[in-house]
Amino acid sequence: MKAILEIRAVFLQLGQIRLALPLRRIGCHAALLLAAIGLAALPATGAMAQAKPPVKVRYSEVVRSLLYAPAYVAISRGYFRDVGIELSLSTANGGDKAMAALLGNVADIALIGPETTVYVRNSESPTKVKIFAGLTATDGFVLMGRTKPALPFDWKVLKGSNILGFRPGSTPILYFEAALRKHGIDPARDVKLANNIGVPARFGSWLAGQNQYAIFIEPDAAQLELDGKAFAIASIGEEVGFADYTAFMATESYIHDHPDVVQNWTDAVLRAQKWTATASTADMVKTLAEFFPGVNAQTLGFAIERYRRTHMWKVNPEIAPAAMERFQDILVQGGVLEAAKRVRFDDLVTNEFARKAMAAK
Repeated sequence: MKAILEIRAVFLQLGQIRLALPLRRIGCHAALLLAAIGLAALPATGAMAQAKPPVKVRYSEVVRSLLYAPAYVAISRGYFRDVGIELSLSTANGGDKAMAALLGNVADIALIGPETTVYVRNSESPTKVKIFAGLTATDGFVLMGRTKPALPFDWKVLKGSNILGFRPGSTPILYFEAALRKHGIDPARDVKLANNIGVPARFGSWLAGQNQYAIFIEPDAAQLELDGKAFAIASIGEEVGFADYTAFMATESYIHDHPDVVQNWTDAVLRAQKWTATASTADMVKTLAEFFPGVNAQTLGFAIERYRRTHMWKVNPEIAPAAMERFQDILVQGGVLEAAKRVRFDDLVTNEFARKAMAAK
């Protein structure tokens, strides 16, 4: 009915201008106006059609840490939303818990250390997991002490001490043990590692006076240092070198069934990595503040600067085979992987999505 009324109005208008225009031109104008009305009355298609509803993705991060800043950037700045992803974020507080969420179909994508993928690949689980995008270049933990260290730091002073470590078999403790061995310290005999403190209780246990040394991730390390509760001694990542530390992964079946989602996720991650590489510290603080309630801007800025100095954040999501070889060296040295059970790179990682994302930019 509305279209008919619009056509009637057009003819009335044509009648008003008939005396002013030649007949042939009147016919031409009428045809154009009628065509426009006809197009307006048709249902929208293509670019004019209603946008597809966003794809819901259940995302599990291993812990909440500034080390994963590019992931928070992608969320806060709407990069996931821009590619049609609506994610629900949960914090597992442990790589074993995050992997269990993947295997139990409680999470679709997880951010975990690659050791979990190796463990699952060598297990009897029928469900296998594959890494599709890297986020961190190496370990982001900082060795902290209760007294200001003499410089250059002599790692031998750690012998005989009690050190707050991390869950056995996890990347934080494996990398720390690798750093100890680098300096001639046997993690099993020369120090006493407290690896039984849960992630949420670690900060409190240090404040309660337990242990002489500890490894902390950001922003906890910065908070302790600025509050005068601990002194930074060394970056574990700098000591060990570059070996991909945390990565995005999903079950092979999810990757097979949802390649567009995985590609869009990787595209958003690369966009966030590029922004992170060039953003000012002040802009980073503003972007990340919502993920760290109770942590002030000074502490966040202090932690961001430390991670930038040590090149913790990857600039693209591709993972090099050499980095995974180095990672598996650490697992073998740590006694959690038999040399004969090293996993082929192609069974652990697919760079398909990272390369497509990088080629499109």
